[in-house]
Formats: sequence, C-alpha cells, structure tokens
Amino acid sequence: MIRLALASLAGTAIEFYDFFVYGTAAALVLGPLFFPTFSPLAGTLAAFATFGVGFVARPLGSAVFGHVGDRYGRRPVLFTSLLLTGAATVAIGFLPTYAAIGVGAPVLLLVLRFLQGFGLGGEWGGAVLLTAEHAPERRRGLWTSFPQIGPAVGFLMANGVMLGLSAVLTDAQFRSWGWRVPFWVAGVLAVGGLLLRAALEETPEFRALAASGTRASAPLAEVFRGHWRLVLLTGGALSVGYAVFYTVSTWSLAYGTERLGVSRTTMLTCIMTAVALKGATTPFIAMLSDRYGRRPLCLIGCAAATVWMFPLIALLRTGRPLLMTLGFLGGLMAMVTMFAVVAAYLPELYEPRVRCTGAAVGYNLGGVLGGAVTPLVATALADVDGPPWGVAAYLTGVCLVSLVCFALLPETRPASVRAAGAAEATAPA
Repeated sequence: MIRLALASLAGTAIEFYDFFVYGTAAALVLGPLFFPTFSPLAGTLAAFATFGVGFVARPLGSAVFGHVGDRYGRRPVLFTSLLLTGAATVAIGFLPTYAAIGVGAPVLLLVLRFLQGFGLGGEWGGAVLLTAEHAPERRRGLWTSFPQIGPAVGFLMANGVMLGLSAVLTDAQFRSWGWRVPFWVAGVLAVGGLLLRAALEETPEFRALAASGTRASAPLAEVFRGHWRLVLLTGGALSVGYAVFYTVSTWSLAYGTERLGVSRTTMLTCIMTAVALKGATTPFIAMLSDRYGRRPLCLIGCAAATVWMFPLIALLRTGRPLLMTLGFLGGLMAMVTMFAVVAAYLPELYEPRVRCTGAAVGYNLGGVLGGAVTPLVATALADVDGPPWGVAAYLTGVCLVSLVCFALLPETRPASVRAAGAAEATAPA
C-alpha cells in the first residue's frame, strides 16, 4: 500500500504541477504576452478564460478515460493521461507569443490548455481507484488521501519554480523567457512519473470484473442512465472546494499584485505557506473519515467555508503578509476538510463496473462549476473601489449550494452502512 500510495501521489503531483503552473502564469504574464491589444483588466480576464478551458475539458477527459478505466483497466488510464498532460504542458513552453505569430498564439494556447485539462480529467479517477480498490476497508480514507496530497505538492512545485525564477531574474527577463522554464520542467517530471508507474499492478476489483465478464459495455451511458442524480449532486457538492482553492491560488495572486501593489514574491510566499499546511494536514483529516464517516466531515468543511469567505476577503484586502496568509489558511483548511475524504467518498458512491467513469465525471464536473468560472467572476466583481465584497458574496453563494448538495448525499463508510443496515433489519415492522 505504501508503494501504491506514493506512486499515486507522485502522479497526481506531476499532473497538477502541469495544471497549476498554467494558472500561475495566467495570473502573472500570459495576458500581456498573448492578449496585448486588450486593456490590463481585459487581458487578465482573457488569460483566465483560457485557464477555464482546462476545467471544461476535464469532464470530457474523465468521460473518455473513465470508459477506458471501466472497460480495460485502471493502469492504462494512468499512463495515457500523464503522457498527454505532460506533452501539452511542454508545448506551451515553446509557444510563440502574439508578437511573433499574431492571433495564432492565443488560439494555440487555447488548444494546448484544452489538452492539459483533458489529460488531467483522466488522471484523478485512475490514481484514486488504484489506491481505493487496493486499500483495506477500515483504512480506505487514509490511503486514498495520498492522491489528494498530490495537488498541494504539484502547486508547491509549480509556484516554487516560479518563485525561484522571480527571485533571480529581472522582470524583463521573466516576461521574456523565464516564464517558459516551469513548462519545460514538466517534461522531466512526466518521464519520471511514467517510470514510477511502470511496475504498478491492476486493482483486484477490476480483475474480478474482467474474470466474471461483468464489465460495463458503455460506462458513460450507464452512469447517466442510472446515476445522473448522483453525478449532479457530487459535482455541485465539490464545486465549493474548487472555488475556494482557485480564489486563493489564482485570483488572489492577480488581485494582490495588480490591485494591492504587493510584490509577486510576497504573494506567492503567502499562498504557498497556506497550501503547504493544507497538504500536511490532509492524511490526518482523512483518518477521521475512517472513524466518523465521510459525509459529516464534508458538511463541517462546507459550513466552515461558508462563514469564512467574508473574513478571507477582508484579510486579503489588508495587503499584510501575515494576515493574508491567515485568510488563505482558513479557507484552505475548510476546503481540505471536504477534499481529504472525497477520494474515498466518491468511489464508494458508485458500483465497481462504472466507478472510474462515475467518480471522475462527478469530481471534474465540480471543477467546471467551481474552478472554471471563479477567477473570471472574481476578477470582474473586484473591479471596484474598496474591498471586493461582491467576491465574498459570490463565494458564499457557492458554499451554500454545495452544502445543500452534501446534505442530499448518503453516507458511504462501510462500517456506517453496515450499522444502518443492521438497525433497519432489527427495527419493528
């Protein structure tokens, strides 16, 4: 389990490095380089629009790779998705800017960002099921939390590279060629990830499905025919996590540097500190789900996020590093209380024959609802004098919608389900 968990963590870290390095570049430099004819605000909005395309592509990728995972196994998904995402990320690093090829530059940027998101849409389902279907029942929450640490590690790697380049290069050098280096690094990481995953075994549950001939012939059709309500509820429930994370990691970076005049290095340091603490607490929170259940933690985390959005914006507005870090940390701790357990929660909601498709589509649908539009909406709402309270109100609304969706989902922890079944069987008619 340690080897499997670390392989899953490494793979998700590498793929999310690819995804996050684009978000950081979009907040810092892509607007002027690829949309120079726009005003500064419109350029930032355009860069965030290409950022959102990756989220739109993720459910499509999860549908295609989910079909592969449910029909042919979880292992092929892990290799193909990593290869596609890595290749698209490296290609962005070599992409000419608008000054070199004109309108072709943003078009190619859009295509490559779509391929990034398409590959990442398959990664999560494969990596999570690799650990979930190998893990012992009583420790499934703990072991499946390792892929959930991957996004924090990937974010720290992406922003660590950006921070290092910002420290050693002049602003002109960074805008000229320095921003490309993190995209080139993705190629080295992808090769390492492929080598690490070469020795992984197929999961016992898929082998049992293949041996019994009960694999789904059309997993996506079966999911939407029999589980459409579950897909919509999980997408709505998880949208809050994406909204909070990308508010902290992407929108606040642009807002802090452009509107508050905080240096790029200071903003990156504050955000990275909060993300590091979020990643470190993930397995400990996941262990609580093995003891107390998945759904209670999701409800607690969502409720905490609901009451923290206005304090988050107030602390960000101060422009003071310690207070901004506190605001970021509060939001991310609420978010991780939910997302530490969803890698166990979502697979348990679906039967094994359609699990790769159902869990991945629901997870990535939340990315569209919460991650794709949040930087765009927040940037537009923040174009006011004074504190951007509209951003806080928008985020609070997302939290409330997710809270309702979590309330409508069932508990899935095996011990809780068995206890409920036993109580129902012994109750008087």
